[in-house]
Amino acid sequence: MRLEWIDDILAVLDCGSLAQAAEKRGITQSAFTRRVRTIEDSIGTTLFDRRRKPVTLMPGVQTLEPEMRELSARLHKLGHMLKTASSQRGKPLTFVCQHALTTTISPRIVRAATRDGELSVRVHSGNQDDCLMQLLSKEVDLAIMYALPQEPETEISRAFESVDLGEDCLIPVCAPSLCDKASCAAIPIIAYPADVFLGQVFTQMIGPRLPIGAATLPIAETALTLAMLQLALSAIGIAWLPLSLVSQSLSRGDLVRLDDALPAQTLDIKMVRLRTTQTERRETIWQHLATELSPFSKNENLLTESRGIIE
Repeated sequence: MRLEWIDDILAVLDCGSLAQAAEKRGITQSAFTRRVRTIEDSIGTTLFDRRRKPVTLMPGVQTLEPEMRELSARLHKLGHMLKTASSQRGKPLTFVCQHALTTTISPRIVRAATRDGELSVRVHSGNQDDCLMQLLSKEVDLAIMYALPQEPETEISRAFESVDLGEDCLIPVCAPSLCDKASCAAIPIIAYPADVFLGQVFTQMIGPRLPIGAATLPIAETALTLAMLQLALSAIGIAWLPLSLVSQSLSRGDLVRLDDALPAQTLDIKMVRLRTTQTERRETIWQHLATELSPFSKNENLLTESRGIIE
């Protein structure tokens, strides 16, 4: 059974006539009629009831319509996959973004990677530990993550190599109605869990720099920056969020920044991969992305872009 035969049968079923099916299939009616006869002769049975208008499948064949549609879809997909596997596109590029970066950065990565139309991309999302584990297990080709500026190299980090893509800033923000809470002795906050990267940044870099005598009062806790953004917009508490993520909310006045009263922390954005031998094609892709995306300041620096809107 040929794929084109299945598509011919479905064309007649969809169009209701041999003439319209022939037009849909891009051949003359006489040629299409002969092809339908060939299909029936090859299978050894009559498939269409030509006495009825519109033309329909014979009752016994009608029940096979779902299977034919599924088989057609699967064979077309298989053909596309075989074509892709033997073409320049090859294996898709797979990368993972730290949750906080998925919304803001991944569209730029995909746009840069697929600009020439010869590469498809798969995007994963996870916390920083997930990103590193997916790199180590070779589930992904590269990762986009935050890092503290001038962070000392560790035994684990020596397994990776990275390219700087620019910088972001973790800033305190809140709904306008909570502005006065920044000066309270007990500051109501939306907290990150202590075991996630941004929670560690808060504990190590922000907490020690809070105003003298001030303490934080966690009202809610989440590891997801998008969830924290919604909690901040709902006036639950003060949140430390990436400037890249909240720039639009700040420009609309839905949130206000509090880094004049509370500490903020600059974060580097890095593209990371395993420090191992790369195929020529993967090396070309890495170099292409490094050129296109690093640094963002050439085109879309996150801090400059956001401050340009706000100030």
